[in-house]
Amino acid sequence: MNKLKRYILFLIGLFINSLGVSLVTKASLGTSPISSIPYVLSLNFPLSLGNFTIIFSLLLIILQIIILRKNFKLENILQIPVSIVFGYFIDFTMYLLVWIHPQNYLMKLIALLIGCIVLGFGVYIEVLADVVMLPGESFVRAIVQTWNTNFGTTKIIFDSSMTIIAGVLSFVFSAKLNGVREGTVIAALLVGFIARLFGKQLEFIKPHLFPEDYKNAVSEPETAASAEASDHKNVIVIGRQYGCGGHDLGKALAEKLGYEFYDNEIIKMIAGTTGMTSDFIRQREESMTNSFLYDFVNQMYLYGNRDEEAPKDKIFEAESDAIKQLAAKGSCVIIGRCSDYVLRDNKNVLKVFFAAPLEQRIKRVMERLNLSEKDAEQAIRKEDKRRADNYHYYTNRMWGAAGSFDITLNTELGTDYIVKCIEDAM
Repeated sequence: MNKLKRYILFLIGLFINSLGVSLVTKASLGTSPISSIPYVLSLNFPLSLGNFTIIFSLLLIILQIIILRKNFKLENILQIPVSIVFGYFIDFTMYLLVWIHPQNYLMKLIALLIGCIVLGFGVYIEVLADVVMLPGESFVRAIVQTWNTNFGTTKIIFDSSMTIIAGVLSFVFSAKLNGVREGTVIAALLVGFIARLFGKQLEFIKPHLFPEDYKNAVSEPETAASAEASDHKNVIVIGRQYGCGGHDLGKALAEKLGYEFYDNEIIKMIAGTTGMTSDFIRQREESMTNSFLYDFVNQMYLYGNRDEEAPKDKIFEAESDAIKQLAAKGSCVIIGRCSDYVLRDNKNVLKVFFAAPLEQRIKRVMERLNLSEKDAEQAIRKEDKRRADNYHYYTNRMWGAAGSFDITLNTELGTDYIVKCIEDAM
């Protein structure tokens, strides 16, 4: 039943995808990169856009077989019927939109942007269904698997190549640039970005659509939580403002209670599993400069699987797994890394947030890093913003909000008092 539901959802996404392609094409400012070659050919030969889409998709499948050879899985044959259905969907939606002929540039641009939104939503639905990839994305994955390239970079090169080839074909067949215009570039930049935004904003839908998968996904953490309850394994997770001394307080708390203490140890723990260096992880964890820019730059990773995530997303996933393992292992204190959110369903977790007056934090940072007062304040505001943006991006919660924590404490109250408060709470 779950599999059937996924295939029905995929077909819906495929139709929405074709509607988006048709809208973008009807805007007469070019079409999406993956459709650019079929579109140019359809302008110069009798076959329709949908027919050329089918032919081009079959060519990509043949190239996958050549590239992957014995690694080409039988399930990838599903791309053939999917490509045929997608091609006919495109012709059908082009027929449905036959009445759309935007005349002035503004209306063309509006039609293009609406098409990008629709196409982005269709891509999101396809990714959500997670049953089969279209030949374009599957071709990119074949290259990644064979030559161990970066998925995001390879996808960009692939889309750029399709656009350039379409442009060359346009000049060859009609002696002018026809079918590849600024709309092709706009679609290349916006569609993945929009799909990624849909994925983040509608993440809450997954458990309702696929409750069976959600139960399977959470069964292991629930088992771990049950084990913790019987073994009295208690965990303290600490969020903290930059410069408030949260690390030192957490360590003192762990020593007082006889708990394990985890901060930089988590970095070392995941370095081996991700293949990234500790320095690389340290520079990227808990820091988000701009969430929209981040989604824009990493939109290509939308089409990959977990092993092909954007580096920062991969770090967050690996750290979340490590935090769950450490919490199940024994009583401990864990610093930062959205651990209050990661362990939100664990009933044996005490969630603590440390804060301090700005002037005290400035003083501490000045002494620790040998900075001027102005530079220390600037460093604090910058790091707090990065932590807040990172926390909100991955949890959709406000960083430091009282509702997310059991206790919020001013570290200027002193180590002894704070340790006693938390000890009593435990």
